[in-house]
Amino acid sequence: MLLVGCDFSSSPSRRKPIVFATGQLHRDRVQLAQLERVESLDDFSQWLTQDRGWLCAFDLPFGLPRELVTTLGWPDQWGACMQHYASLSRPEIRSIFAAFCNARPVGQKFAHRATDIPAGSSSSMKWVNPPVAYMLHAGVPRLMAAGVQLPGLGSTAIETTQPLRIAVEGYPGLLARELLQQAGQNAKTRSYKNDAKALQTPERLIARKDMLTALEHGQTRLGLRLKLTHAQRDRLVDDATGDSLDAVLCLMQAAWAHQQHVEGKPRYGLPAQVDPLEGWIITA
Repeated sequence: MLLVGCDFSSSPSRRKPIVFATGQLHRDRVQLAQLERVESLDDFSQWLTQDRGWLCAFDLPFGLPRELVTTLGWPDQWGACMQHYASLSRPEIRSIFAAFCNARPVGQKFAHRATDIPAGSSSSMKWVNPPVAYMLHAGVPRLMAAGVQLPGLGSTAIETTQPLRIAVEGYPGLLARELLQQAGQNAKTRSYKNDAKALQTPERLIARKDMLTALEHGQTRLGLRLKLTHAQRDRLVDDATGDSLDAVLCLMQAAWAHQQHVEGKPRYGLPAQVDPLEGWIITA
C-alpha cells in the first residue's frame, strides 16, 4: 500500500503549501518516494480523490473535545458534529470558541481531547498559534466528501471502498520531540523550524540534520528506519520551514499504523478505548 504523510495548511498558498510525503514500507524500512506540494484546498480535494489506494497520516485534528461539544449543545455523533461544524464560517467559529473560553477560569480556557495529553498537542479548538480549529474545519469535511475512511471515528466498522483510502490523525510534534531527545537536546527549548526567514538559524538547520540522522538509524520507539537518497536528505535539511520534514514525520507515523494493521491489530494500532467523537492521534 502507498503510505503518505501530510503536513496540512488551512490556507495553503505557493508560500505555504500543503506537503505530501509518499513512500513504501519494506520490513522495518520506510523508503521515501517523493514530496508533493499542493497550493489550494481545491487541489487538496483533487489529490484525495485520485484513483489509487493509500494510508495517510494527516497533521490536522479529526475531532473536537467532547467537553466543548457537550457544553455547546452540538450533536454528539461525530458525523453530525462535523457536518454542523462545516456549516459554520471561520469568524463564527472564532466567536463561539472565544465566548466558551471567556466563561472559563484562567489556566483552563480551552477544552482538550483525551489524546492531547499523551501527544502533547494543542487543543483542537484553538484558532491561533496554531490555528488547528481552522485546519479541522478545512480538512475533515474534504476527507468526508472524498469518501475516505477514518478509523476510530463514528462507527467502528470500516466500510470497504475501492480503492481503499485510510486516514489517521498524525502529529509530527510528537515524533519530533522524541528525535530531539535522542540527540541529547531539550526538546522543549530546541527548535528545528520557523516560517520567518530571520529565524531560520544555523542551530535549527543542525537540529533538522540530527533528527534525520536519528530517523535513519531507527532511534525511535516506532522501530522504523527512514531510507533517503542524498538529494532527498539535502532537500529535507534545506527546507527551513520544516514543512517537508513534518510531512516525513507523518509518513513514519503512517508506516507504523500500516505495520500494526499487517500484524493483525485492530484499527491500525489505535487504542481499544477511543472516544468516537474525539478521535486519537496515531502512536500517542
